[in-house]
Amino acid sequence: MEANAPQIVVLDTGGQYTHLIARRVRELGAYADVQPSNTSAAELRTRKGIIISGGPASVYEPGSPDIDPQILRLGIPVLGICYGHQLIAYHLGGTVQKGVRGEYGPAQLSLSCDDALWNGVENSQIWMSHFDVVSSIPPGFRLTASSGVSGIAAMSDPGRKLFGIQFHPEVVHTRFGKQILENFIFGICAANKDWNISQRVPVVEEQIRAIAGDRNVFFFVSGGVDSTVAYTLCLRALGPDRAYGIYVDTGLMRKGETEFVRGVFRELGAKNFLVDDAEQEFLAALHRVHDPEEKRRAIGEQFVKVQERILATEHFLDGTWILGQGTIYPDTIESGGTAKADLIKTHHNRVAGIQALIDSGRIIEPLTSFYKDEVRAIGHEAGVPDRFVMRHPFPGPGLAIRCLCAKERAGVARAADGVLLPIRSVGVQGDARSYRNILALDEQPNEHLAAQAAPALVNKRSDINRVIATCGAKARLDDLSVFEATVTKPRLDLLREADALVREFCLQTGFENQVWQFPVVLVPVGIEQAREAVVLRPIQSMDGMTADTVLMEPRDLERLTEKLLELPAVSAVFYDLTHKPPGTIEWE
Repeated sequence: MEANAPQIVVLDTGGQYTHLIARRVRELGAYADVQPSNTSAAELRTRKGIIISGGPASVYEPGSPDIDPQILRLGIPVLGICYGHQLIAYHLGGTVQKGVRGEYGPAQLSLSCDDALWNGVENSQIWMSHFDVVSSIPPGFRLTASSGVSGIAAMSDPGRKLFGIQFHPEVVHTRFGKQILENFIFGICAANKDWNISQRVPVVEEQIRAIAGDRNVFFFVSGGVDSTVAYTLCLRALGPDRAYGIYVDTGLMRKGETEFVRGVFRELGAKNFLVDDAEQEFLAALHRVHDPEEKRRAIGEQFVKVQERILATEHFLDGTWILGQGTIYPDTIESGGTAKADLIKTHHNRVAGIQALIDSGRIIEPLTSFYKDEVRAIGHEAGVPDRFVMRHPFPGPGLAIRCLCAKERAGVARAADGVLLPIRSVGVQGDARSYRNILALDEQPNEHLAAQAAPALVNKRSDINRVIATCGAKARLDDLSVFEATVTKPRLDLLREADALVREFCLQTGFENQVWQFPVVLVPVGIEQAREAVVLRPIQSMDGMTADTVLMEPRDLERLTEKLLELPAVSAVFYDLTHKPPGTIEWE
């Protein structure tokens, strides 16, 4: 896994996908690293290629992330992606301006001339996440591809080895993205294959031993993939006598989860494992909290308080222990974890109390550089059984962030395109956080809505970041209201029941194997006799950075909807049609 020096550098302008670019390059076999966007040209003279990442800012705004313009004159190949594409145009005499409307999610690439980037590439789907556009290319450049909204989707100056693309080749939703990166790295940059991604487990285990030193590790585990794999690596690296596992039952977990987790750690050979019942403490911390960021912060800070209470009952505070966490890379980047990245949502393992432990050198996070699919591969290497390592992802804050709240009662508003629900969810648009309303369509989910209509509506309207279809309801959409609601045990119990019903149904029908994750969301939308609605959010993804909606077979969906509507408190069942971007996988 070691290499002498990175051949390709990715300059970080704050994009959500910056480290994903470097990962894709390494997967292709060339060693790449990430450096600050303003790294000097002098420091990059020995590189074979430079990639400038996307980012949430506008190139023409004061203080926005920038590059050393001299890197464009080194004669080293440069590829600008999204914001990086705009930076190249901006520095070399092109024009960058705010677009007529944003472009988030799938778009169609139309190639207009031969280019070294396009070898083996066809007109096909690409993935966009931007509002600004390059409206005119710099002198010496040529337009090489276009798309419907942004127009200039790609440009190049082959003589100077400068290339810009508005879309994201690093995400799996760009059909020929891997081919484009391969063309740049090996065809244009002439890089060598010097990177082997196998055998990561011995490297990570050695890092664990180096960080831990003579200290032991205690893990607050959830039973999810990330914490289970991280804990297993520490068990392997340090031995069962030096790795403790503590499971906090927050009252925010799925039905039957605590007993499942006990079984997980028995099978992994954990000698030191305990369960702490903290439901009342977490419910008290969430009392009358409505805002999703406040909710995540409250949960994260409560974790720290519970941890401190537990640690004080043992000898964990004697200086010979450090805290282990299953943090993975998307948790870090979405929490604004790099210098210029936008805060999308604060993950519970990145709140102030945890950050203080990080700053004091008392945390070990073996997986913080990896994505979910890499974590699963590492788990396989480490011998974690499939039924554990292949579990669907589940958020650390638990069902609390799938149990949406509202401060006051409000009616819905009929709009030309559907019904606007006065309840908001978190999204990611143009590498930045959005917090906007939901548009409900009075139609059953179908391929046209998911592939075309829903993305077009989000791009068209600035007041929404999510579109949902109606599977079934006990009243007309116009008669629904949003009710005042917070996180309570009765609401959590209802969500637990709906979630368990959905999971059991998906296991029976095989739909469980067709999706990467299936959040079930409870929103306080309904009628007086049934004040809640259930939103189904099945998605397909590889690493959690981008995601597609997955449609259920109509007959199966009809049966599932009938089962959910049998719950007395449920007024309606909706289906989330929103890709990521513009909608995050979780609603909060």
